[in-house]
Amino acid sequence: MSLKGRLQKNEILVAPGVYDGLTAALATDAGFEALYLSGAAVAYTRLGRPDIGLSTASEMADTMALIADRTPLPVIIDADTGFGNALNAQRTMRVYERAGASALQLEDQTYPKRCGHLADKSLISTTEMAGKIAAMADARASDETLIVARTDAIAVEGFSAALDRAEAYVEAGADILFVEAPQTREQLVAIGAQFADRIPLLANMVEGGSTPITGAGDLEQRGFSIVIFPGGIVRALARTARDYYQSLHANGSNKQFADRMFDFGGLNDVIGTKEQLELGVRYGTKD
Repeated sequence: MSLKGRLQKNEILVAPGVYDGLTAALATDAGFEALYLSGAAVAYTRLGRPDIGLSTASEMADTMALIADRTPLPVIIDADTGFGNALNAQRTMRVYERAGASALQLEDQTYPKRCGHLADKSLISTTEMAGKIAAMADARASDETLIVARTDAIAVEGFSAALDRAEAYVEAGADILFVEAPQTREQLVAIGAQFADRIPLLANMVEGGSTPITGAGDLEQRGFSIVIFPGGIVRALARTARDYYQSLHANGSNKQFADRMFDFGGLNDVIGTKEQLELGVRYGTKD
């Protein structure tokens, strides 16, 4: 089912963050219906750097293509600011759409941007952002490819201004609305009350971020259609990796860590090695 089709259902869509083929495969096997390719997660894992606009459009497109080759699930991809003006945003739409994205998330920060839960952000004008949304809508090859319009205005201009910007982005043609970093439960409720009957709403859950962590069921009751957990997998894996390396350094062996990791056969089961080798034999391919 396409993302557009799935959003016709009343049940909220939970989209976990992924950043490569392995995490996409694991999330698919876990039973999710859609995935979120996080620019922050790509910066964390590919660059070992924070989410401050260092990831490039080509790095994201390359990652998207690899994920699309590994899973049939629709993917919402972080398009940051479109990587420039409206013409850059159009090119980003074309490149990401060809790479397999089902939806592009565009935000109203200046470029280079920074994580929505970091301080000292700055914004472009509402008019410029509306123009980018319209430009991306004109550039997409399929109406099934959706535009997620995100505003970071709460932390910069205040909650009321963020709602005003959100209204303008709906009018400009956004398919999904994302008001980033609400600071209270009351703000989440107010967003749902104002927009839920007109456009699908996306909520972002960042562990330790500005928004109170709220469960999918609760968000659904408030009118939200999608909830993403973009960086959770990186935070989980980073902590495990730190503990693994410290254990290996201290002990000179993985024996002490064996109960927290797959062995050789276990990982091969997860990534489908047996099935791939059988396909190779079927097609007459030798390793």
